[in-house]
Order: sequence, then structure tokens, then C-alpha cells
Amino acid sequence: MLLTVYVTPNAKKNEIKWLDEDTVKIKLTAPAVDGKANKALIIFLSDALDVPKSKIEIVRGLTARMKQVRVG
Repeated sequence: MLLTVYVTPNAKKNEIKWLDEDTVKIKLTAPAVDGKANKALIIFLSDALDVPKSKIEIVRGLTARMKQVRVG
């Protein structure tokens, strides 16, 4: 599955909002420094989707807010 993810770092709490079946908006408490938000995104999606972290990969947008994430 390929997800389009819009990430907002430095939020007050971690939240997820599904915009449609393959697009999500995620707020993360982690800062967008040294890949911390990307690591937090993988952990958050792993918990939310109940899949191992090793099955989640950011394939596009490592330094952007809009990302494409492969799950599975």
C-alpha cells in the first residue's frame, strides 16, 4: 500500500486524520531536525496500522512535509 502523508512536526500531541483511503494528515510532537520527525512518523504509523516498523518505508519526501510512504 502506498500512502500520501502530510506531516506537521512540533505539534502538541500526536494525531492522525484520514483524508481519504490513501491520504492522511499526521501531527507529530517530534521536531523536524536530524530525521527525528521521520523516525517518529514510522513509529506512529507502525502503531496506528499494527504493522512492524520494518514494513514501513518513506519512499519520497524525506525532507518535505508531503511524503509518500510504502506500507507492507
